[in-house]
Amino acid sequence: MTDEPLPPEELAVRLAEVYLLVGPLYRRVLRKVELDEMEGVGVGVRAVLDMLRLNGPMTVPQMGRAQALSRQFVQRMVNDAAERGLVEAVPNPAHRRSWLIRLTEAGRAAIELVTAREHGLLGQVGGGLTQADVDACVKVLSSMLGAVSDVEVD
Repeated sequence: MTDEPLPPEELAVRLAEVYLLVGPLYRRVLRKVELDEMEGVGVGVRAVLDMLRLNGPMTVPQMGRAQALSRQFVQRMVNDAAERGLVEAVPNPAHRRSWLIRLTEAGRAAIELVTAREHGLLGQVGGGLTQADVDACVKVLSSMLGAVSDVEVD
């Protein structure tokens, strides 16, 4: 093993291995969340609540761009969350027609419960992973995401 950058041909092969792992991981995590749905928070609503928890109030188009999801899908998830009292629309001082969506207290409590449970499960991941391992994983996945960030969704 070397710390030298891989030539493009080898890099492509190794990153393809990562894609082959990320797909099943993503689908299994989605399935786990769906099976363990808590407080009526499915995968899509959970993504909305988590974005708002991390970023504060956002517009639906901002959330769609941030997660590479269609505005229509995000709007459906926001509507579902609003019906459950987890989010609310408030005036947007920067744009009269594009409301800001923010967490309600119930929404904050729901996403904190979900993330605490997820953190408990993630804390059980074995393999003796180190901070350097996780940092390297985040770096690789961030680089891969950045390489396709120009792909339009909608």
